Amino acid sequence: MPKLRSLNLHRLPFTQINRTGFSDSAIESNQLLNNLSKTGRIDEARYMFDKMPERDEFAWNTIIAAYANSGKLNEAKKLFSESPFKSSITWSTLISGYCKNDCEIEAFGLFLQMQLEGNMPNQYTLGSILKLCSRMRLLRKGEQIHGYALKTRLDGNVFVGTSLVDLYAKCECISEAECIFQMVADNKNHATWTAMLTGYSHNAEGFKAIKFFKDMRAEGVESNQFTFPSILSACGAVSDHKFGVQVHGCIVRSGLVANIFVQSALVDMYGKCRDLSSAKRVLEHMEVNDVVSWNSLIVGCVREGFQEEALYLFREMRTRNMEIDDYTYPSVLNSLASMKDTQYAKSVQCLIMKTGFGAYKLVNNALVDMYAKQGNLDYAYTIFNQMTDKDVISWTSLVTGYSYNGAHENAIKLFCDMRISGVCPDPFALASVLSACAELTIMEFGQQVHATVLKSGICSSLSVHNSLVTMYAKCGAIEDANCVFDFMRIRDVISWTALIVGYAQNGRGKNSLHFYNQMIATGTQPDFVTFIGLLFACSHTGLVEDGRCYFESMDQQYGIKPGPQHYACMIDLYGRSGKLSEAKELLNQMVVEPDATVWKALLAACRAHGELDFGEIAAKNLIELEPTNSMPYVMLSNMYSAASRWEDAARVRRLMKSRGISKEPGCSWIELNSKVHTFMSEDRSHPMMNEIYLKIDEIIMLIKEAGYMPDMNFALHDMDEEGKERGLAFHSEKLAVAFGLLTVPPGAPIRIFKNLKVCGDCHTAMKYISKIYLRHIILRDSNCFHHFREGKCSCGDYW
Repeated sequence: MPKLRSLNLHRLPFTQINRTGFSDSAIESNQLLNNLSKTGRIDEARYMFDKMPERDEFAWNTIIAAYANSGKLNEAKKLFSESPFKSSITWSTLISGYCKNDCEIEAFGLFLQMQLEGNMPNQYTLGSILKLCSRMRLLRKGEQIHGYALKTRLDGNVFVGTSLVDLYAKCECISEAECIFQMVADNKNHATWTAMLTGYSHNAEGFKAIKFFKDMRAEGVESNQFTFPSILSACGAVSDHKFGVQVHGCIVRSGLVANIFVQSALVDMYGKCRDLSSAKRVLEHMEVNDVVSWNSLIVGCVREGFQEEALYLFREMRTRNMEIDDYTYPSVLNSLASMKDTQYAKSVQCLIMKTGFGAYKLVNNALVDMYAKQGNLDYAYTIFNQMTDKDVISWTSLVTGYSYNGAHENAIKLFCDMRISGVCPDPFALASVLSACAELTIMEFGQQVHATVLKSGICSSLSVHNSLVTMYAKCGAIEDANCVFDFMRIRDVISWTALIVGYAQNGRGKNSLHFYNQMIATGTQPDFVTFIGLLFACSHTGLVEDGRCYFESMDQQYGIKPGPQHYACMIDLYGRSGKLSEAKELLNQMVVEPDATVWKALLAACRAHGELDFGEIAAKNLIELEPTNSMPYVMLSNMYSAASRWEDAARVRRLMKSRGISKEPGCSWIELNSKVHTFMSEDRSHPMMNEIYLKIDEIIMLIKEAGYMPDMNFALHDMDEEGKERGLAFHSEKLAVAFGLLTVPPGAPIRIFKNLKVCGDCHTAMKYISKIYLRHIILRDSNCFHHFREGKCSCGDYW
């Protein structure tokens, strides 16, 4: 055999291929053809191939592979059809080309045709097909190839076995991948180990991945540039910073610390483990400006609340003329959402349009979410409306934005449009629309959403369950809230707090205390909101000593500093119990500045007990904090009137009028058959008003016979006695309950909602109505729920 000459093929002129003398030797010609093909010089390889006087099977396979691997599949198939040699290698070469280019139908067609023509697929054929199935998540077809491998006994081949592990892992069948890995037994190589490790990492099995990596090291299997990113991803997923640092040490010792994929994985791991300084150090030592690494650090900064740092990194990327991608913008927009910097947000949006990312769904979703979180709902809706391809994230971002910003009716309407469009809501959309139902107290629609939750199978979502508990509690259906709570397998402090607050608002404070004790018994630590619910429960149940103990335990036992809302609850508790001196003492001991809720509680206590001097101080402070709120003016005027200080009362009313402040008109409403019926005092606009007024006459007559006496303190003062009594009879609460008695089926509770606090006369009347008509009346006012049954109220008259 002649000695092969060493030539620099990259410098070989195209026209001199025929003058090299290689044509005299088939071996030399094949070697040159192979080198040209592997270095991507396909045109030169084809020129040489066409000039070869004799072409053996190796030459044909080489040129077919060159075209197939470069994606020129039509030419590869044409050469395949012309080739006089069609062995299993030739077929595998062509099939491999189609697989690499994700041509599923053609690849499987060739695989079948290969067998029909009597050629047996080998391990490389199966490996190529299985890799295609892995990339395209073709589990069913992959299982068919697995069946073929079993029949031909190729399943024990390491190449096929590794491909099977990769297939099942990427198709989220991690148990099957584990079985295949064990079956490969002694034939495992580093690729097999890496495929299994990557499978654990991608299937959120971070702890298994870490244990597996340790086993891999114990077996003496070396890690490479594919192994390290997978284990680093697992460390980041489970926030195992300590082990991540150890892996970093292994990377340094292996000499792969400069590998860009490994470096990028290190940045991501440190970012997810909340070690931003280490992430930044790795990024600074990278020789290449890798956009993935920069994106990871930006995401880490946003996650940790360092929005300014995230924006600095974004500006630095632009300074370095880096290729910003569609993953960069969502992270930047997320940081702007929490900063509420509308001006900068608009400039970033303009940049998005200029750089051609305006059509990317991922970026548009982030824009909708950003503007919605900033409260710019018109901007958010405009972008959403312009999107041609909306997914569940698009809809959810806007639904959540509407709900979060108090546009509850819009949130519900958009949710309905989402369902009509055929998009299945995710847990975030369901939780948001349930929150809107809770705020609007429309339980019927909330029940329909609950049915959607059950049908969609999202029964394991903690946020949805918590929202359901809150929705039912805020709609006065505390028993239904308790049923949802009992059904929950997993509960957090939000779950317990929702039930504690729910029972407190529904006038069952002792139940709130009971569930608090149960929560503590489970080891769940209370939070800031839990104590607001507890103190509210004590206040509305008259449990002074219990309230004092809970208030003191906040800081002493749980390290939670009381806020203004906690002080307001305690002042309300003392005020309702007639302990005004203790309320004043607590006010003087406050370590935080009293806010409007504190002064409101104190003003209400002063009014209830006729403490005019201190009431004046509370009203003055409240007016300073909330100058447009009519409540302090009205309460102070009423207190002056009760003390027969008519001139002072008139002065407060004139002051209120001169400042353009008007009292919010009281209204009550009932939801019936998904329609809301609203009533104002002495309202005559309802279609059933004739029947309602006749029912009012009947109600007043019956409750008077039972002992009801109209309380003129809640009537207008510029009318005669008969006019005052008539006016009381037509308060919005009474009109609503009359409508309920006419329309709500017997046995069903009558649910009434009022925007203001229920008046004392209506409160008394409701007790008599519940007793005479044998109905459960649930009335939610601006303060809490009142459950009237058999002549009693759940609030115990601490209203």
